[in-house]
Amino acid sequence: MDQNLADFRRRVARIEAAHARGFGFEAQGTLGRSHYVKPRRRRPRLIGPLLVVILCGLGLKGVLLWQIGAGPYEARVARLAAGESFDRIGSALLRPDPGSRFVAKSLKDFLASR
Repeated sequence: MDQNLADFRRRVARIEAAHARGFGFEAQGTLGRSHYVKPRRRRPRLIGPLLVVILCGLGLKGVLLWQIGAGPYEARVARLAAGESFDRIGSALLRPDPGSRFVAKSLKDFLASR
């Protein structure tokens, strides 16, 4: 088979494939319809924003624990636990955990050294 004929058939196949995708004639070196193909939509990410919300909540609890003090803070959380349904949810979320205690201790140590 002639090499030029094989090259011609490859080019024709490429043009037919482009026409099947909805593209028309495009001269080499120009911006045709294939340049303006709409990018595919990405899936929304969930882990990053969720991690930011958790870290902000942890930091807020740590700052509150440092500012108010451990005893009064736990007393306020206990008062919330004795309340109605939303108060109980708030007490469960605001209950001091090791992360917020670490933030409070770090703030106390950092500000004591200044």
